[in-house]
Amino acid sequence: MTDVELRIDGRWVLPIEPAGLLHQHSLLVREGRMVAIVPTALAERDYAAREHVALATHVLLPGLVNAHTHAAMSLLRGVADDVPLKAWLEQSIWPRESRFVDADFVYDGTLLAAAEMLQGGITCCNDMYFFPDAAARAYRASGMRAMLGLPILDFPTPYAADADGYLHAGLAARDAWKHEPRLLFSLAPHAPYTVADATWTKIVIFARQLDLAIQTHLLETRDERRQSLAEHHLAPLQRLHRLGATGPGFIAIHAVDVDPADIELLATQHCHVVHCPASNLKLASGIAPIAALKRAGVNVALGSDGPASNNRLDVFAEARLASLIAKVAGNDATALPAADVLRMATLGGATALGMENDLGSLEPGKQADVIAVDLSGLSHAPCYDPQSHLVHVTGRDQVSDVWIAGERLLADGMLTRLDTKELASRARFWQDRLQ
Repeated sequence: MTDVELRIDGRWVLPIEPAGLLHQHSLLVREGRMVAIVPTALAERDYAAREHVALATHVLLPGLVNAHTHAAMSLLRGVADDVPLKAWLEQSIWPRESRFVDADFVYDGTLLAAAEMLQGGITCCNDMYFFPDAAARAYRASGMRAMLGLPILDFPTPYAADADGYLHAGLAARDAWKHEPRLLFSLAPHAPYTVADATWTKIVIFARQLDLAIQTHLLETRDERRQSLAEHHLAPLQRLHRLGATGPGFIAIHAVDVDPADIELLATQHCHVVHCPASNLKLASGIAPIAALKRAGVNVALGSDGPASNNRLDVFAEARLASLIAKVAGNDATALPAADVLRMATLGGATALGMENDLGSLEPGKQADVIAVDLSGLSHAPCYDPQSHLVHVTGRDQVSDVWIAGERLLADGMLTRLDTKELASRARFWQDRLQ
């Protein structure tokens, strides 16, 4: 018999790649990576596992990837609802950030967000916020994977005084944490309208020299295009393309107001788009043309955006919403079926982050980032199609177990590394300060 460290049995296994659903299969793990997915009867016969977890009513699938969030803003959840983006930023968010955001705020807020994400089956996120060193400490404590976007702006905040200060502080954090196995880094200029050409030029140089992705909010609203045409005589994406920012390492977040020329450019440059449907609806930004982007061959991932503009870190909810609004936006009931949005929530996110060789699908050789979803409840009966249920029935509360690199971070609904009572206490502390 072959010795392995972990065997997980599921009623169903959804690998994502290759497509299709496996019935009564087992996943075998050694040294944090998947070594095989075989029928459970063969696993029983051929493998000796140090740890065996049998989940007779569950579907196993890759860990979800939240491809865009501002995790520490969990401490600002609900402070400014029912207002448009510009007012939300300028009147509610930026003033509070200037008063309260520091390394302690970011550590506590990120840890709170990581707990929420793990409980909802998110094993990796793409985070963009101040004090990335503090966020790195929080992710290491939680056990989650993360790409940390190093924030860059052309105006001062408590984190840095100017663009050079942001770059210096961010790259110092990256140097300090670049050997942490569950962390990656990218450059994260906030948006075309908050970063000048000279700064974008520096960002592109650093990205090419250090082989770092560039992630930015792009065309989140129609006003962004109008402003760019008035100031630069170019649409935002065309301006960034002229500055050299586009390419396979470019992650466009939101892409609500992209036109056919933008879609063609994103496709030909092999860029990625992160769709954040709940945030775009809540802030009345609009509906991104995801079906058109996918038809053009653009890789699309799913993101929650920050917990202050959503107000939840829930990729299952984003998947269902993405499917529904794509159908009504295109007057096409066939748009974004369940299999497509599940791929966006897993392998699409891993691909956007440049991690598709390790994450996003259940394939031998990849990291054992696996989640188990319990489909035994009455709300799931009967179950003709588990993929459909995962999108249109399941909620994050049905996630029972989460493994990252074979480490069980959620066991029967309970976090194994994090103290939920302590996290709740820290959240109350910040609530008292911010009120």
